[in-house]
Amino acid sequence: MSEASKLSSAQDLLEFIDACPTPYHAVAHVAARLTAAGFSELDERDAWSIEPGAKHYGVKGGGTIVAFIAGTGAPEETGFLLLGAHTDSPNLRVKPVADVTASGHRQLAVEVYGGVLWSTWLDRDLSLAGRVTGRDGQTRLLRFDRPMLRIPNVAIHLNREVNSAGLQLNAQNHLMPLSALDGKADNTKLSVLVAEHLCANGDQLKSEDITGYDLCLHDTQPAAIGGARDELIFAPRLDNLASCHAAIQALLAAGDSSPVTRVVALYDHEEVGSQSAAGARSRFLSSVLERLSVAPKSASREAPARARARSLLVSADMAHALHPNYSEKHDKVNAPKLGRGPVIKVNANQSYATDGPSEAWFEGLCRELDIKTQRFVSRNDQPCGSTIGPISAAMLGLRSIDIGNPMHSMHSCREGAAVADVQPMIAAMAALLMSKNVPAPRD
Repeated sequence: MSEASKLSSAQDLLEFIDACPTPYHAVAHVAARLTAAGFSELDERDAWSIEPGAKHYGVKGGGTIVAFIAGTGAPEETGFLLLGAHTDSPNLRVKPVADVTASGHRQLAVEVYGGVLWSTWLDRDLSLAGRVTGRDGQTRLLRFDRPMLRIPNVAIHLNREVNSAGLQLNAQNHLMPLSALDGKADNTKLSVLVAEHLCANGDQLKSEDITGYDLCLHDTQPAAIGGARDELIFAPRLDNLASCHAAIQALLAAGDSSPVTRVVALYDHEEVGSQSAAGARSRFLSSVLERLSVAPKSASREAPARARARSLLVSADMAHALHPNYSEKHDKVNAPKLGRGPVIKVNANQSYATDGPSEAWFEGLCRELDIKTQRFVSRNDQPCGSTIGPISAAMLGLRSIDIGNPMHSMHSCREGAAVADVQPMIAAMAALLMSKNVPAPRD
């Protein structure tokens, strides 16, 4: 892989991240890329007629999307090759009744979504994005492309021990962003600001006609390539938009014709446990796979079960890279580093779905591509996080493996990764999807 190719892939990732401040924007952006490549949308409420080689996608809940290229073979004989990731990231979300007045200031009431690293949201230029629904029943994507909000830190003069005792924050009291100075006019109310923004973009929805919204705070600073030699990535939402980007780029590079049906599932709500109608614990992917399994006229009654038994899922979620200032937080010999390639994530207690056969298979795939791999295992005295791999393995009975690219500052408002890791992950995923048969290792 040339340096130019690595840089180009990293720059495309930055554009992807900047276009996707919320899961709803991520799904809309992915759908646009798929549509440009000849995919068409299916509605799960309709009857599906799937032809071999057909390229389609379906959306669930606005923040989840499943895309596939139907194989030329019957899934019960050829199985599925699946890539999974998640579209959501920890952030602050606006409460239903949001306008707050306090000590001469206007603020927005927010709720913590997922495992937010609270302090990183202080003193940043923040804005709002998400979706808004009106009385007409239509839902609109919304994005303010300007700094609107700020969560001010308290001055050191008023908190003298902060550098020695640490910053102590209360999620209810200390995370409400400042939006305006209090005045007599109501033109700083959220509904008014939303209606004005929509009107400026050609939508005549009035503030009193806004009946619901899902709005997220996000950092307005664009993603960037940095470092002494442009080797680093500084960006929000790397966890887990970087994996979504890799999966979609791999699907677009996989080619049109294969005996195997190739599937990419990008889920919402992973950061809060996946327990939703659109999350990894839902029946959405299972329903899609079942419909694909019975699509051929020759399909038997056992087709869905046989197809799943022949399938392989690669679950991609970002991995904790060794931190030079906190090296003691890592296992001594299973500590991945930035720029050293894809990470295979292992946990004996099944927080990750990787097992010996799937680990050996992915290592072999990467070796054929001259891609070096790394391992992540948590310290024995530290709990291990989890992701969609074990959920999908349990819900669907799929042989699965958990992988991801190494990163710093996971769950921060601003995260870090390496330019050199972007293209190898795409290449490994694309190689999987180009396989003419499912390389799922047998027990």
